[in-house]
Amino acid sequence: MVNLKYITLCSLLFMATSCKDFLEEKPTNALTTDSPVSSPDIARAFANSAYGNIGTLNNSGGGWGGSNPGLLEYMTGKGDGNAQSEAFKFTELTYDARAFYIDNWWQGMYAGIAKCNLALSKIGEFNSITDVEKTNMLAEVRTMRALYYFYLVRMFGDVPKITELATSLNEVETPRSPVKEIYDEIIIPDLLEAEKSTLPWRDETGKVSMGFIKSLLADVYLTYAGYPVQGGQTAYAESAKRSLEVINSGVFSLFPEYNDMINPANNNKGEFVFQVQHAKDIRHNYLTPQTLPTLRGIAAYADEYGGITPRREFIQSYEPGDKRTEEKQFYYTFYKGHPNDYPVGDPRRDRLDLGGYYIYKYFDKQAVDVDAKASLNFTVYRLADVMLMYAEASNRAEGGPNPNARMYLNMIRERAKLLPTTAVTQDEFEKAVWTERYFELAYENKMWFDMLRTRMVRNDITKQWENFVGHTTVYGKTFTESQLLFPIPQREIDNNKSLVQNPGFN
Repeated sequence: MVNLKYITLCSLLFMATSCKDFLEEKPTNALTTDSPVSSPDIARAFANSAYGNIGTLNNSGGGWGGSNPGLLEYMTGKGDGNAQSEAFKFTELTYDARAFYIDNWWQGMYAGIAKCNLALSKIGEFNSITDVEKTNMLAEVRTMRALYYFYLVRMFGDVPKITELATSLNEVETPRSPVKEIYDEIIIPDLLEAEKSTLPWRDETGKVSMGFIKSLLADVYLTYAGYPVQGGQTAYAESAKRSLEVINSGVFSLFPEYNDMINPANNNKGEFVFQVQHAKDIRHNYLTPQTLPTLRGIAAYADEYGGITPRREFIQSYEPGDKRTEEKQFYYTFYKGHPNDYPVGDPRRDRLDLGGYYIYKYFDKQAVDVDAKASLNFTVYRLADVMLMYAEASNRAEGGPNPNARMYLNMIRERAKLLPTTAVTQDEFEKAVWTERYFELAYENKMWFDMLRTRMVRNDITKQWENFVGHTTVYGKTFTESQLLFPIPQREIDNNKSLVQNPGFN
């Protein structure tokens, strides 16, 4: 992927007053290095362009019912999808460098980086905005660039380091730089610089906030502390520091009920720290129809894809009595048949048993029942995630769980109607936190990255933790070192002769 001088950027020009404004595209023609550095609106357009590829995190793609987030769920062995989604290639571990979704992630993240690089090169030139506005806009852009690179290094390992706009075709063949170098020279410095801004702790329009900066930095340091960098105690301590700041800000609070998270009125509020924005009649959340049972006739949608479905073994591995497994909390097993599909008098109009478990986290009831226009946001970080990051990082940094770590873990368990943890030792407590992350953040694109950074996997049958390499999934397939990284997309290998493919892929 290359950032050419005249790359066309589809920017989101808005005045930051509402979710609708944030999503609605109002281009001021194409933004390039030659765009004028005149009005504040153009400065804002450059900053907004950094968000242009955030939708990669939950976009559709690949076969019928396929999506980018599906890739990360199929790989865990805890999720499945319909045949057309080609989930089987990932659950059976037969995927290669030409497989669905892999190229989408690479291309989407680097397109976002290109827009960030352009914005960083231009925003500093504006004299029509105050120094504070300039600092805050640059903080937004740096945070988004860090996020894009964070996905790349976790998925692909060593990647090309591109921080400036290329101005000639001679600059397109960029070799891969080591993972640690990407963290040390781009991701962490960008976020440390963004921390210096005066952005608010929460931004209900969906833009970068201080809460998001700190949460992302906590996640980055927690990952840096683990594999493959193994940054150790200092990184754990830095992670704990940032997550605790988010918690202590007092701005974010756990929702009392799980169903509060699937109420579009709560987008960007309460527990949510940062989300991909969706809105009715502007940009719908594709994960609502994508997670419906395949063609069962329960929704206003013409297509009910079954693109991501949970494995029964995983759901049945929750603790007995866990509220999250109760009907229509995190999962559901029946719904009413839709009038479009079942005539008056058909008993399935009142209840249709679906024959399995389905994900309820993306169930926009208005969209399913009425208009097929899902306006639920897709969550990147929420407070429960941050609380569990703190519990894990502080436990490692301090040699054992402190009272706050216990309290935050138990708050998550209490909401699930579970008793407080009985874990005592550092190792016991760490595994208790890992388990809670599995169950609380299931199907939110967190589990695969947890597996990679810890090199551990929870066996759904034995309920024991096992080494990643050598773990056999419920599909009867065994993870090897090749699964620690995705292959570099074949298109990139073909176009950039400086790239070397990851081990295990031709």
